[in-house]
Amino acid sequence: MALIFERFISLKTARVAPPKLLDEAISVSSQAVPGPDVVSQLAQNSALGEVLASGLRTLNSHPRCSESDLRASMEGAGRVVAHRLERYLSALATIASAAPLLGLLGTVVGMIEIFGSQGSAGGGMGSGNPAQLAHGISVALYNTAFGLIIAIPALIFWRYFRGRVDAYLLTLELSSEQFVRHLLRLRK
Repeated sequence: MALIFERFISLKTARVAPPKLLDEAISVSSQAVPGPDVVSQLAQNSALGEVLASGLRTLNSHPRCSESDLRASMEGAGRVVAHRLERYLSALATIASAAPLLGLLGTVVGMIEIFGSQGSAGGGMGSGNPAQLAHGISVALYNTAFGLIIAIPALIFWRYFRGRVDAYLLTLELSSEQFVRHLLRLRK
């Protein structure tokens, strides 16, 4: 549950890619490359702001940098942001995959214990108490149920967050491409 709440908070649109940020960054840099204080403020705004600010920093430090250097700088920042957006998703996927298996393992171990105790309870195979056997089987099956209770929501939220991250990454990529074209026009 902690991973799910953390991802909900971290993957809010305002924290990743505010809708008007690209337009604001383009308008602020429409006449010239803004100074370091404006660039730092942009970088602290959101994940998209970090990527856009990396392009501005590159132009501030190397005004005559090549297009490939500018793109490389922004792609590097994009990779760092992408890694941060995908944080804990693999843990959530592991939980979704492992929980049913752990539940099944608990069920199998429980069934082995039940049948082992029933066989040694007296004279032979048929001498066990059927009510005790049924109760033991139901307790063992709870393990599977609890595994599924954990796995199903984990899988649902993993898929949801995976789709959200993919959409954000596409937005970051398209916005970065548009901003690179803007910066190249500004440089000329």
